[in-house]
Amino acid sequence: MVGTRACPTRQGGPKTAGPRATGPGHRPARHEVLAFAVVGLLAYAVDLALFTCLRGPAALDPLTAKAVSFVAGCTVAYAGNARGTYRHTRRRGLRPYAAFFAVNVAGAVVQLPCLTVSHYGLGFTSQLADTVSGAGIGMALATVLRFWGTRTLVFPAEGKVGSWTG
Repeated sequence: MVGTRACPTRQGGPKTAGPRATGPGHRPARHEVLAFAVVGLLAYAVDLALFTCLRGPAALDPLTAKAVSFVAGCTVAYAGNARGTYRHTRRRGLRPYAAFFAVNVAGAVVQLPCLTVSHYGLGFTSQLADTVSGAGIGMALATVLRFWGTRTLVFPAEGKVGSWTG
């Protein structure tokens, strides 16, 4: 049928073993990307609001503020993905949260250097500059890594690690 190849869950499309196909050439379904994005935006809002409060009124240094806001945002993102985006998976408990946290730490490995280089290397030390580099540029770069890791390592389809990159 025409138009069913991109979304195998539509009637008449190819049958898959689980709620989403994995393997070479498979792209994530739009609803999966959209749900991940909505959860991510909520977690981002928590991260950004907390970072801003910790840098401003609480007067914490930028790296401590980012570390605290990161943990809060990570927890919100895990809860949203576990109960929303990937609710059809059977993975629950401490092990998938630990894997999710590890994927997000890998994202922070991308994100925190943006803040460090901007604040300490380039001398952009204002709260706005810290927010743009840490919660803007860094977050955008880390999002692709987080989507891939969450999808393939934390909540894999049918318990198998798959790739949407081919």
